[in-house]
Amino acid sequence: MALFMNSLKHRIAEASGLPKDVLLGQPILTVLGCMEVGIENYRGIIEYTDDLVRLQTKAGQIRIAGKALHIEYYTNDDMKVTGHITSIEYQ
Repeated sequence: MALFMNSLKHRIAEASGLPKDVLLGQPILTVLGCMEVGIENYRGIIEYTDDLVRLQTKAGQIRIAGKALHIEYYTNDDMKVTGHITSIEYQ
């Protein structure tokens, strides 16, 4: 049933012409080289250290690994992580 609902949501998003991130609550990541990543549509911070930032999103977790990581700012809607980013994983 969950698979059917996800498929239905995707079809509605396609047919409506509205942005999928709005209708489906998907995260948007904007990466600037290996030094900065902006994240929109996250739900919460799970873990935050100098070498790991883990975030919860509607679609699952995002894991940002690197060195000297720093959350430059965060709001209810978006955040910016800076430092030397070595990987971004979706879990």
